[in-house]
Amino acid sequence: MDTMLKEVPVKSYKDLLEKIAKEEKAYVLLYKEGSKLSECARKNIKAAADDKNDIILHMVNVAHVRDVHPVYGVTSVPTLLTFEKGKFKNTFKGCNDAKYYKTLFENLFYAAPAAGEEGKPQKRVVVYSTPSCPWCNTLKNYLRSHHIPFRNVDVSRDQHAAEELVRKTGQQGVPQTEINGQWIVGFDQKKIDQLLDIQN
Repeated sequence: MDTMLKEVPVKSYKDLLEKIAKEEKAYVLLYKEGSKLSECARKNIKAAADDKNDIILHMVNVAHVRDVHPVYGVTSVPTLLTFEKGKFKNTFKGCNDAKYYKTLFENLFYAAPAAGEEGKPQKRVVVYSTPSCPWCNTLKNYLRSHHIPFRNVDVSRDQHAAEELVRKTGQQGVPQTEINGQWIVGFDQKKIDQLLDIQN
């Protein structure tokens, strides 16, 4: 199957902002040409995008474009950045397998079904995490493995969200998960399974 992914080179930070400004969801791959790990990420992202005809991957070659990675605190490549309506959302480091990227695309493209639509209503899941927290990654991978769409909020980058978290739960540790207004502190698999009807 031919890939449906369109790669667009980025010349500068200003160029990137102009390109992603009009996109509902945007994906930006910071990579280094000739790097095995970068080629691995590129290949697996292409494989994951096979059945998505609306994915544009903005390509930033850090050997030539040097003003993008410092803005987002990227210190190693490959790194995939995600944006929503021009606003930075998240960072995914290294080369992940195609299944991981496929689930990522599906989660980000997920739109909640309108009220009255047939089928079970999808629960709203928001994970509050930081990139350096091992339990946060365990939790997110667990949700992805069960194809549970969720929004990830990186509290290390969003001070307002971090303050809101403490105000709502009295806890500042991560991960914390909000499922339809109910809060779970830490990776409490039993409670997550219960609230999301996950059968193991």
